[in-house]
Amino acid sequence: MRDLAAAQGADRLKRRGFLGLMGASLVLAACDMPAGAVAGRGPSRPAVVALMLPSGDGDAGRQVLARELENAARMALADLEGTQIDLRIYQVGVDPGRAAAQTAQAINDGAQVILGPLHAQAALGARPVAAQAGINMISFSNNPDVAGGNVFLLGPMFDNTATRLLGYSAAQGRGRVMVVSEQTEAGQVAERAIRRAAQRTAASVVATQSYPFSQQGITQAIPRIASAARSSGAQSILMTAGSEGALPLLAEMLPQNNVSPNDFKYMGLTRWDIPAATLQLPGLQGGWFALPDPGLTQQFESRYLAAYGATPSPVAGLGYDAVAAVGTLIRRGGRTPFTAEAITQPAGFVGVNGIFRFRPDGTNERALAVAEIRDERVRILSPAPRSFAGAGS
Repeated sequence: MRDLAAAQGADRLKRRGFLGLMGASLVLAACDMPAGAVAGRGPSRPAVVALMLPSGDGDAGRQVLARELENAARMALADLEGTQIDLRIYQVGVDPGRAAAQTAQAINDGAQVILGPLHAQAALGARPVAAQAGINMISFSNNPDVAGGNVFLLGPMFDNTATRLLGYSAAQGRGRVMVVSEQTEAGQVAERAIRRAAQRTAASVVATQSYPFSQQGITQAIPRIASAARSSGAQSILMTAGSEGALPLLAEMLPQNNVSPNDFKYMGLTRWDIPAATLQLPGLQGGWFALPDPGLTQQFESRYLAAYGATPSPVAGLGYDAVAAVGTLIRRGGRTPFTAEAITQPAGFVGVNGIFRFRPDGTNERALAVAEIRDERVRILSPAPRSFAGAGS
């Protein structure tokens, strides 16, 4: 689901016996027509909300994501009793030009706020059109290059995950960290996020190592990475790779090169519970990663399964959270609910995966739990907070 990780799609590792990309689950109902306004109280007219979906270009994978986003958005609409929303659907795909044109159409249709797009290039196409009209966007992307101005990101942020993990690891006496990242745009962004997180916590980055994003490149880099780990004084190794990329190889080959998870705490910047087969990797047993409140996530997945007959991917939750946030803004905001000041109010919002809030720079902060893989299962070590009370803004 990660927008930055999408840039790696053409280079994904093909390793027999390990993991593929997380499968998609549904198909988008394609329509550029308004959904019925949610019945509400009071004389005010429904707020017109544009939902920009990554569909319309024939790509099957993006059709799946679009279907999930729309389904979850409609679930949120049904939960917003007493709040009037006129949700309108626009298919923007990933093309910046198409996104710009659809944004102009949405504004002409009266949109007061835009939800989406998912992909960074589409969001970059939509942003100037919305900005010229004074319309704020809540994008599903997690690419920080898109954030700022009139764009607020809803996707999971590397900075947020890294801060949670490094803060926890430092508190557990594991705060001297070596970063292992792939030589890709996503890897570079992730490494910078980890360095910023270290400045906000008691952890320190004592070494960094990277590898070419290919099976041969990783294999050749492993001895160098292992040597750096042993000589750096690191207590933990934070890996930026996901299960669809280098993580299985790293988990297999680092222990073979005397970098044992018994001596170093392995940590991951990605979700190690997705796909579930990742939990079975021997090298990741005892490893730490961060994830949204699993109890709340399970509740949402159960509701979605009952409504649509399929288990949603994590992307779906973004569709629900966006509409839920809009509903909260309407209830709080009077005649001008979608200002930047309203969107970034410190108390934040409640979503299907827990609480979240937007920062003035357009990024977001989400409450995350810290988990450990133990006996091929997820064990929560530190629960996700349920409020931002007392937290910094």
